[in-house]
Amino acid sequence: MASVVQLSVPKSNTTISVPTGLFINNEFVPSLDGLDPIPVYNPATEQVLCHVVSAGEKDVDRAVTAARTAFKTTWGKNVTGVERSRLINKLADLMERDSQVLAELECLNNGKPVKVARDFDIGDSVACLRYYAGWADKLVGQTIEVDRKTKVAITHPEPIGVCGQIIPWNYPIQMWAWKVAPALAVGCTIVMKPSEITPLTALKLSELVVEAGFPPGVINTIPSLGSVGGAALSSHLDVDKVAFTGSTVTGRRVMEAAAKSNLKKVSLELGGKSPQIVFESADFDQAANWVVLGILYNTGQDCTAGSRVYVQDSIYDKFVNLLASKAKELVIGDGFDERSGGGPLVSKTQYNRVWGYIESGKQEGARLVVGGEKRSTPGYYVDATIFADVRPDMKIVKEEIFGPVLSVGKFSTEEEAIALANDTTYGLGAGLHSNDASQCMRVSTALEAGTIWVNQYNLLYNNVPFGGKKQSGFGRELGSHGLEEYISTKAVHWNYGEKLDWPL
Repeated sequence: MASVVQLSVPKSNTTISVPTGLFINNEFVPSLDGLDPIPVYNPATEQVLCHVVSAGEKDVDRAVTAARTAFKTTWGKNVTGVERSRLINKLADLMERDSQVLAELECLNNGKPVKVARDFDIGDSVACLRYYAGWADKLVGQTIEVDRKTKVAITHPEPIGVCGQIIPWNYPIQMWAWKVAPALAVGCTIVMKPSEITPLTALKLSELVVEAGFPPGVINTIPSLGSVGGAALSSHLDVDKVAFTGSTVTGRRVMEAAAKSNLKKVSLELGGKSPQIVFESADFDQAANWVVLGILYNTGQDCTAGSRVYVQDSIYDKFVNLLASKAKELVIGDGFDERSGGGPLVSKTQYNRVWGYIESGKQEGARLVVGGEKRSTPGYYVDATIFADVRPDMKIVKEEIFGPVLSVGKFSTEEEAIALANDTTYGLGAGLHSNDASQCMRVSTALEAGTIWVNQYNLLYNNVPFGGKKQSGFGRELGSHGLEEYISTKAVHWNYGEKLDWPL
């Protein structure tokens, strides 16, 4: 049995117990590979919280074997939709029961405020599990007419099999739920690789998997470096599908490994450089609220972050000043402080990356409107930073930053706004703000992204599909479309009357 650590919760007399081993076959176990353990940090203090076991290739093999055995025996086609639904709902109930503890653990390891983790990430994750629990006994095939006198064809939606799921560090619990819920609903088994930066909540959720009553091997959790565990899952010959959320660079590697191994099914939710367009007819105050939400929620560590904003020239100066005043109102601080609406960046690496972009913006001549100064206190904190008067060739405009850094440019015509918004290799999200209904329809149709928000931004719903275009990936999560990523449709051709003459 692997060890358990006790983590102290700031500003209270409580502790949280967290298992630090690999979760395979409903047990926390040590590694077979003997790799160095992974240090896990608190980004608010820059101090090590604990160390967790790091999975190697032998451990990935062991987890995949456990998932395959469960798929063939106690899960897959061997359990009814009603039972799958019951267990998923039970897991949701346990997550809801433990939402405060999970939120505190998320804050310790990821840095996001407890209230945000509890009320939004975990609240939405519970709802996601319940949404897909409702689908588990409603998966239907078709009866297709071929020849009414002699033949019929029937389709069966079958679970694709063992799924490797690789999730990022920006939404550790929510991305876990987005991947796990649809896979379980259709009957797949899972080998989950959480980010090596934020593995703690995935391990804590694994305890709830046992408590909910899932058979051993249905869900396995293997913290590991991406270059080890992620690579092993992507290239594993007994994994039927890999789902990845993360950077476009890593997504390419996942897709290449999947192609070179067994051509496993792949779904990718990758990076973004999402635009928002503010037209002169927009409600200024509301548009400004949505724009700052789009870049400052989760301290900008969001694949759909609206990091490029284009404002019509007739309202440009007024709107930039309004954005600056709104951005200054957000408190970015200790996640255990109820006043904080944003926390530190997740790691030193990410902190240095974001500051590199801020310095680049200054050097390339963008006008710094707010922020752009380092704090002298511990923690990977970056305050809201807004650059105005940007050019399309600037790094801060072209490349994904993944921090609270906003680039603001201007346009004159609707056509120019659309061209600026679509001038990117990404296509995950886009937004527009206008009170002209015809304009909203024209522009939303012309924007090249998987999700378009009109007079709002960054709100997602469990019954609405989400995914990207271009180099933001392919495949869809959420909604009924999310189920399709884990289904293999079998067609059965049934001849009950035709006689074959031979030879031809």
